[in-house]
Parts: sequence; structure tokens; C-alpha cells
Amino acid sequence: MKVLVIGGTLFIGRLLVDELVKGGHDAAVLHRKPKHDLGRRVDNIMADRNDADSVREALSTRRFDVVFDNVYDWERGTTAAQVEATVRAAGDRISRYIFLSSVAAYGDGLNHKESDPLAPDYHPEPYVRHKATTERMLFRMHSQTGLPVVTFRPPFVYGPNNPFYREQFFWDRLRAGRPIIIPGDGYRLMQFAYVNDLVQAMVRAMEEPRAVGEAFNIGDPKPVTQFELVEKLAKVANTEATLARIPRDLIVQAGGNPMEEPYYFGEYFDLPPITENIGKVTRMLKMKLTPFEAGLKETYRWYTRNHKPRTAGFEFDDKALGLARAGSPASV
Repeated sequence: MKVLVIGGTLFIGRLLVDELVKGGHDAAVLHRKPKHDLGRRVDNIMADRNDADSVREALSTRRFDVVFDNVYDWERGTTAAQVEATVRAAGDRISRYIFLSSVAAYGDGLNHKESDPLAPDYHPEPYVRHKATTERMLFRMHSQTGLPVVTFRPPFVYGPNNPFYREQFFWDRLRAGRPIIIPGDGYRLMQFAYVNDLVQAMVRAMEEPRAVGEAFNIGDPKPVTQFELVEKLAKVANTEATLARIPRDLIVQAGGNPMEEPYYFGEYFDLPPITENIGKVTRMLKMKLTPFEAGLKETYRWYTRNHKPRTAGFEFDDKALGLARAGSPASV
């Protein structure tokens, strides 16, 4: 098939393009740069998806069977209107429009099923609001015009080539013999999706007839606490973690912010929990999901071969640890 990947040069998109090429599909990527390093078999389309005219012009003479919409602009946001403009630019001949949403689309809460309502249009967090409103728009187009949409709602995606400073954050500190800061009581739940599983599910959705008009949760079925996450990361690194539980108010006092440097528990990791029920994706797309520990082992193997561990730059950690010792010795 002729397949367009919007946002195909990093992490999820890059692995997806590799799988499409291996599967014999004719792949193209649309991004803002004049070239990519994905090989000669992958066509390059230059456009800024925040500019509807730019996208429309870039796609005006092209036709695709499948469109994968993976990209989100973290600086400016990617709105429902921008996605709708891309859908219309892609034309009416596509057999699938596969949109990468997020567990964040639910807004908050635990153990969500795909049928649960999404966050409202007025949600204060732009990322949450944009994912939820975009999904509503796409499914509205499905019901009104027959748009063959499929959406995926992964939680934290992990795996080799992760551009976010997440798994590496912990392994850098573990290998350096540094203590790991545990925010609050350490029981905040987190849920993870292995990048290989997500990509396999997206590829299967291209051809599974029952996938049209469906949303899919995908990830490890069992959420873990922040304590459990650090224990699992330490185990695959064959080391023991020294944990320092620090109240969040002291972390904030030290200047900590989960959304920007300096990170204290991995990039974006210390957020209010949103978890989801996994089951529909395994049944409908016949997926066999990778156990969390197995996925972490593969990720750690990539880390040891490709990531240069940080051996300095732990000043924030020391500042937060110092405040904790001064204010609450029992927490460290």
C-alpha cells in the first residue's frame, strides 16, 4: 500500500516506517525538514502541519491508501482543526486514517475502557484537550462521512531510541551509584506501552476490517507504582536502588518541575495517574503484548550500547536531597 506517516523521523514514527518498508509498503514521511535519514526507499514530503495551506499544497498531487498521524507539536500544540485540515488534504480515497492519541485523552481517572468519555473541550491542559477534541472530531467525521479512522491511546511509551529522558534518567543514576528521588509516598500509579507493541498494533490496524471506527487502549495490562518502576529498572540493570522519598512540596521548593529540566523523576513522569483497561486490542487485533520486564531488558540493552550515561549534572538531586535531610531526616 501507499502509506503516509506524519511524524516519521523519531522513536515511534521511525520504527513504524521501518516496519512498513520491511512489509513491502510504499512509505512516505511528511515533516518540516527538506530531507530525512530513513533511506532512499522512503519518500520525503516537506510541510508544516501547523500550516493547513502548506499541508494541502504538499499533498495536492499525491494519493495514499493509509495515513498515520503521529506528530504532536509540544511547543505550539496540535489542534483538532489542524488534524481535520490534514484529513481533508489526504483526500477521500484513504482506507485508514490512524491517529496516535494518548491515555491523556481521558483527562484523569483509573482503569478506563475505550467506551469511557474523554476529557472535555475546556480541559485546562492543552495536550489533554487537544487529544480529546481531536478524537471527537475524527469519530464525528467517521459517523458523518465514513472516514475510516482508528485511534490508539497508549500511556507512557518506552523502548529503544526513546528521545525523552525517562528510562535513561534512572539508569544514569543507578550506574553512577546515585540515590533515586521518590516523589511523595511513591505509590502514584504509572502504566507503560512498549514501542514495538504499539507499532505492531498500528500496522495490524491497516488491514483489520473490524478496526475501522474503533479506539484502542494499548499497553502493559498492569500499572506499577513509582516504587515498583524503580525496582524493575534496577533489576534489569543488575543493581540495587538507593531510594530517597522526598515530599513534593520540598521538590517544588527546590525548583523541581516534571515538565521541564531539571527533572527529578524522569521527563514528564511524575503526573497524576491515568490508567486504562487493556483487552480489546489483544482480541480485535490479535496482539500478544510484550511483558514489561522483557521490554525493559531490550531497552536496557539498547541503552548500554547507544546511550552515553551522565556522570555529572546532578546538582538538582543534591539540592532536593539536602532540603529533605534538613527538613525531614526520616524521609531519606
